[in-house]
Amino acid sequence: MISIKKLGAIGRTYRHLNRYHRILRVLFKYGFEDLVELLHIDQYLESGLQMINRKPREQIDKLTRPERLRMGLEELGPTFIKLGQLLSTRPDFIPPDYLYELAKLQDNVPPFSFAEVEEIFLAETEQKPSELFYRFEETPLAAASIGQVHRATMKDGQDVVVKVQRPDIEQVVSVDLEILAHFATLLEVYVEEMQGHRPTTVVEEFARTLSSEIDYTVEISNIQRFTRQFEGNEDIYVPKVYRELSTERILTMENIKGIKASRVDTLRQHGMDLSLVAKRGAKLIMEQIFVHGFFHADPHPGNIFILPDNVVCFIDFGMVGRLSRKDREDFTDLLLNIVSRNERKVTEGVLKLTNHSSTVDREALSRDLSAMLDRFLYLPLKELEAGKIFQNLMELVSLHKIYFKPNLYLMMKALTTVEGVGQRLNPDLELIRLAEPFMRKVKTDRFRLGRIADQTGITTAEYLQLIRELPDELRSILSQIRKGKMKIEFEHLGLEKLHEALGQASNRIAFAIVLAALLIGSSLIVLSGIPPKWYDIPIIGLAGFLMAGVMGFWLLLSILRHGRM
Repeated sequence: MISIKKLGAIGRTYRHLNRYHRILRVLFKYGFEDLVELLHIDQYLESGLQMINRKPREQIDKLTRPERLRMGLEELGPTFIKLGQLLSTRPDFIPPDYLYELAKLQDNVPPFSFAEVEEIFLAETEQKPSELFYRFEETPLAAASIGQVHRATMKDGQDVVVKVQRPDIEQVVSVDLEILAHFATLLEVYVEEMQGHRPTTVVEEFARTLSSEIDYTVEISNIQRFTRQFEGNEDIYVPKVYRELSTERILTMENIKGIKASRVDTLRQHGMDLSLVAKRGAKLIMEQIFVHGFFHADPHPGNIFILPDNVVCFIDFGMVGRLSRKDREDFTDLLLNIVSRNERKVTEGVLKLTNHSSTVDREALSRDLSAMLDRFLYLPLKELEAGKIFQNLMELVSLHKIYFKPNLYLMMKALTTVEGVGQRLNPDLELIRLAEPFMRKVKTDRFRLGRIADQTGITTAEYLQLIRELPDELRSILSQIRKGKMKIEFEHLGLEKLHEALGQASNRIAFAIVLAALLIGSSLIVLSGIPPKWYDIPIIGLAGFLMAGVMGFWLLLSILRHGRM
């Protein structure tokens, strides 16, 4: 499993520094030298940046900044491509023009050799592909940044596809993640606007997601869970997976022979009911989200196949999302209140689903949410688009420095994507109308007698457990008090002004004491007649009186300026 060893610090190995310089060269190539300078990156490297060419090529310089960012991420490889894809779901983190461009990120890279495929098989299974399969095509069907896919036939005649992970991909990703963690730390230190977004937390979340994608046993578990969720549902087909021919770096699953949802003309030629397909696909995603709380997080057209009888088949279960029952209920309430234009409840719903400080200006948030709802107020339900509502909502909350939980961004991205796919198949698709029965069910389920009984039972059990543990806990507390080990910590809030006033008062008292001492000392010097003298007055005493006068005038001005004597 991948982990970030030391957040905010980079390793000093040759691999780390070589990769860091490679990243910097790409940044300079695509015209991002201002970012390098802003983050003071050269201070953290053992060697300077003098050897790196800072001038972008002419043809690169003609492109927009979002286009250059996308091209740079593609050139930097798997970790950065996946990061770009994650950021394309975060309108709170990057501007809209970057979102649109990052959504175009391509994951196509040259394949690795069949000899390396055989080495991976030997390391994982101690057998070559030719020994495990009746037939195994040496030329890959497709190649991506994490791995590549080969067609094969099992010994029982079943056609399958085999995903094989790229050699050393885990080490490459691990180094990149440590460097990204360092970048995130620098963003928080040097870019004030980024502090509220907590880039280090985003990198940590990204590391966990990428770690799951690289471990193929996680994808196997995801497929098997989907199979159980939709058992008996004839509208969906989940590919079979073969655990006996799969490992952490090899995944063997059924070869799906359908038509991609993106090939609309081909679907029409084969007599598919496009309206029915769109409706089924949308309802299946909503069932995953609202009923099961476990959903395919990347339902783009290339990951959806249509089989005979308009059956929908999802593939590539590496990226999934999870929602707790409470998040599902809170999100359902929010959507229903948006549709019914209940402004007060929408504000409450947004605050329930976001991470925020206690200093949120609720009145300003409510006012902006009301303005957002006005855009949809007079539209008929069939013209409401979930994607536009979510986009407006995510942009609005980010202005108030509050942020949805990461799993909710994935969910909204999934719903927006499936709405786009569905409308390509059927322009009249009404996602919100299709979602209403699922949301109503979520809303009514919380009042079912069985649910209430379960919750009551759980709460009662927790109270009984607390009562059983209470004597031991009290005994432990009393023991610590007797031994003098009990510590009570206080957190003082709102004392900044008092602290400032006390500091100001103490400074004035000290200033007045120095002033008095200066006056007394100067008087003694004048009375003693200590030379040198000016008009028979000791110069040192006279200088002391002048200094005391200036200090006294300064103190008086300070008191008058603050309006208090």
